Amino acid sequence: MEKGYIQVYTGDGKGKTTAAIGLAVRAACYGMKVYIGQFVKDMKYHETKIIEYLPNIRIEQLGIGCFIDRPPDENDRAVAGKALAACAEILKKGEYDVVILDEITIAIYFQLITVEDVIKALENRAEHVEVILTGRYAPEELIDKADLVTEMREIKHYYTQGVLSRPGIDW
Repeated sequence: MEKGYIQVYTGDGKGKTTAAIGLAVRAACYGMKVYIGQFVKDMKYHETKIIEYLPNIRIEQLGIGCFIDRPPDENDRAVAGKALAACAEILKKGEYDVVILDEITIAIYFQLITVEDVIKALENRAEHVEVILTGRYAPEELIDKADLVTEMREIKHYYTQGVLSRPGIDW
């Protein structure tokens, strides 16, 4: 591609990471190289097994545990800062055609990194790199910077009926 665009998948509904993974599969099957950096995640969700089937996809988990049930601490901020710096370098080098920064808006929301630093990384990327940013609470500055924004809105979810996350479907 000559020009890559910035896409944001946000909202309170299910499917942001799933949509990004779908795009990664499509791109990889076309022969593109894909990098997926998963912010705030360190558990091997089932989608991480995709690298066994599609060697032109690389996934790195850049988190150190779930802090949704605890306040983030300095260690979380330090790890997220290093992760963003590494992703900024990946974006700049242009080795990958598609770069997915999964749950990066969560890292911004919890003040692990700043939206200004994310925008700087986006502005310094190689021109051909397509970037997908996922997560709830996408800040307005990121939405303004994006070329495509999709909001996943929850209308109904089986979780409210007591159905927990199901392997292969939800994780």
